[in-house]
Amino acid sequence: MNATALESLREALRGPVVTPQDPGYDEARGIYNAMIDRRPAVIAGCTDAADVRSTLAFARDAGLDLAVRGGGHSGPGLCLVDGGLTLDLSPMRWVRVDPAARTAQVGGGSLLGDLDHATHTFGLAVPAGIQSTTGVGGLTLGGGHGHLTRRFGLTVDSLAAADVVLADGSFVTASEEEHPDLFWALRGGGGNFGVVTSFTFRLHPVSTVGAGVTLWPVDRTPEVLRWYREFLPAAPEDLSGFFALLAVPPAPPFPEPLHGRKVCGVVWCHTGEPDAERLEEALAVVNEPAPPAFHFATPLPYPALQTMFDDLLPRGLQWYWRGDFFDTISDAAIEVHHKYGQNLPTDRSTMHLYAVDGAARRPGADDTAWAYRDAVWSGVIAGIDPDPANAGLVRQWCVDYWSDLHPHSMGGSYVNFLGAQESADRVRATYRGHYDRLATVKRVYDPENFFRANQNIAPLPSHG
Repeated sequence: MNATALESLREALRGPVVTPQDPGYDEARGIYNAMIDRRPAVIAGCTDAADVRSTLAFARDAGLDLAVRGGGHSGPGLCLVDGGLTLDLSPMRWVRVDPAARTAQVGGGSLLGDLDHATHTFGLAVPAGIQSTTGVGGLTLGGGHGHLTRRFGLTVDSLAAADVVLADGSFVTASEEEHPDLFWALRGGGGNFGVVTSFTFRLHPVSTVGAGVTLWPVDRTPEVLRWYREFLPAAPEDLSGFFALLAVPPAPPFPEPLHGRKVCGVVWCHTGEPDAERLEEALAVVNEPAPPAFHFATPLPYPALQTMFDDLLPRGLQWYWRGDFFDTISDAAIEVHHKYGQNLPTDRSTMHLYAVDGAARRPGADDTAWAYRDAVWSGVIAGIDPDPANAGLVRQWCVDYWSDLHPHSMGGSYVNFLGAQESADRVRATYRGHYDRLATVKRVYDPENFFRANQNIAPLPSHG
């Protein structure tokens, strides 16, 4: 790499430029998933669109492969590329809220915790994720789901505009009125089209929510899942709950006799009246499938619910995950969940089924790049452990579980739950009939496939 060009990049950027020779390089290349160990030649911290444009020009001129990092939560580590350049948006952590208009503009490197902190003081929120350390950018570009999805839709359903730096360095704002083809593609098409330096969201009235956790012994998984698959889709949209297989964490509010036990459970979010008595009434049904081993419900500020899992799943663990969409939870699928739930390989390995029905089903099937408006659940299997020696163990459990469960799925996955080294056919299945339209948009905005360190959509070839 040309030393003069590198020095010119340092002079051009307000953000830090880190190479393997610099102190702090290992910290700078660290991401959420410690199973990923890649060594970029350059990590360029970008504070604004000017830094992004300079970094893209440097990568093009130097012939370096490019990856873009927002929050660094990419399971397969797509925000790093060996020997290439990581364009790091983490210096762009800012949020500007307009409470009168009920909108928020959010910097491309912001985390969900930044967004929740800024909006909560006004009693507002964006439906996005279940963990405050997740990056806003990656989650949004994949479509985005979480605790508030049944009530307010996907994250992209609240997206009003995005500022984007394209591969050639040009800067555009994508919305329903400007570059609507790009705006369509950004709402679920991942990081294929450019570097999003800011997102503008419409906000929803959310302040205090009813939060709850109900756990049953893992051998009750069949009864609980048969109940859950009928109950939740029929429940009012202000009640959501994701199903999980897990080992009970050794921490409050769980009693010590339950610590480490394998269980199935539901994590609830109720956006109705924030009253403890009404919350208990809404959740009285938890006794129907089987007597719970544990049940806890209380009104909480929404950001407190969003941080509930932060300490349990900090940065630096070994992760391996895969996902699929489901429109039903069949009896055969329940048998698979029961088998693998009884055989969780480590205390932090888990499986989640997130509800993506309710308000998320109201937009038309072709309104956004998200192609599974008919799904009811977005599932993810995650093998997790702090010990690198267990990386193979959690990976194999995840792959075996997914292989047995996939035949009972809808065929595609939430793009952010696609794992490492999955095939191009899996990416195509994730976008269904939208794939060719996305490839056409890619041809317009990134014809040379400069942005390819992602779950890639290659540009549709030009004819003639």
